[in-house]
Amino acid sequence: MAILRSKELWEMEIEDIREKLDELKVELAKNVSKSAAAGVNENPGKIRELKRTIARVLTIMSQKQKEN
Repeated sequence: MAILRSKELWEMEIEDIREKLDELKVELAKNVSKSAAAGVNENPGKIRELKRTIARVLTIMSQKQKEN
């Protein structure tokens, strides 16, 4: 679920983007807490990709709001 492309986000409505953002934040929190508790993460690049995707979502969401 972590990978959302910019093109996909531009085609979505703002409400759908907010739902995806909430899902991404929950997934990030789970991965961070799992890696902190276990010490070793099964996929260390996952956290980085989630952070980048969240930033991408926030950027596109703000641009869409400025357009409207």
